[in-house]
Amino acid sequence: MITHLSQKALRLYDTIGLLKPAEKDLATGYRYYTISQIEKAIKIKTLTWMGFSLDEIKLLLNTDKKETAEKIFQKRLSEIQKEIERLKKIESILLDRPVLEDVFDAVFNISISKPVIKKVPKLRVLSKREKGTYEKTIGKLIGELMNSINHPDNQRNLVKITGPIMMLCYDEEYKENDADIEVAIPISGRITVENPFMEVKTLPECEAVSVIYKGPYENIGVAYSKIYSYAAENNLKLIGPDRSLYLNNPNEVKEDDLMTEIQYPVKVKTE
Repeated sequence: MITHLSQKALRLYDTIGLLKPAEKDLATGYRYYTISQIEKAIKIKTLTWMGFSLDEIKLLLNTDKKETAEKIFQKRLSEIQKEIERLKKIESILLDRPVLEDVFDAVFNISISKPVIKKVPKLRVLSKREKGTYEKTIGKLIGELMNSINHPDNQRNLVKITGPIMMLCYDEEYKENDADIEVAIPISGRITVENPFMEVKTLPECEAVSVIYKGPYENIGVAYSKIYSYAAENNLKLIGPDRSLYLNNPNEVKEDDLMTEIQYPVKVKTE
C-alpha cells in the first residue's frame, strides 16, 4: 500500500474498525482501498507517529466536535512537554560526564531527606478505601472525598481540611493492579457522609520513619528504599500501613517540585 503501512497494521486497523477496506479478496485475503481510505490511512500513520493511541485516533477521525479534538491534542501536548522536561534533565546530567554513582545522586539523592523517627499524633479523617491502580484510584478517591467535604451542608457546618491529603497502602509489596488503597483527608467539624463506602475515623498515633521526597511520583520507590535501609540498620520492624502525605498540588507545580512525605510506622524488633 502506498501509505507504507504494514500488513500487520492493516489487519489490526480492520479488526478494530479503524480502517476497513472497501473490498477483501476471500481467497487471498488481499485488501482493496479507495482513494479516500488511502487518505484516511495517511492520517492514521501521521497521528500514530505523533504518539496518539489508536483509541484517540479513532475519536479524532470520527468526531466532528472541535472541543473533543482540542481535549485530545491538549492531553498529548502535556505528555510531550513532560517527556521533553525528562529528556532535558537527562541531557543535563550526561553533559557533566558523571561516573555512575554521580548519576544516581543527580537523579535521586538530592531529592530525599535523611530518614528520621517522628511521633505521629492521632488524626481524625474522612476516608475511602478500594482496590485499583495507583494512577486512577488515588485521583478518583480524592475527587469523591473533596466533593463530600465541599457539599453545601458540610460547608454550612464549617467542615475544614486540617492537613495534607494522604494515601495509605495496605499491600506488603507493590501491585500494579488491584492495589489496596485508602485515601484520607484530615478534617474538623461536624460532617455528614452520604456515601456508604466513606467513613469518618481516627488514625491511631504511631512512631514512624519519615522522609521527605521531592520529585515525580513515579520515582518515589527510591524514597522507600531509604526507609527500608534505615529500618534494617536500626533494628526496626516496619508495621504499616505506610502513609504518603501530598504536601503540594500536582496541578500547581512541576513534577520535579512535587513534595511527598512518607511515614512508615515502626516498632523495635524484639527477636
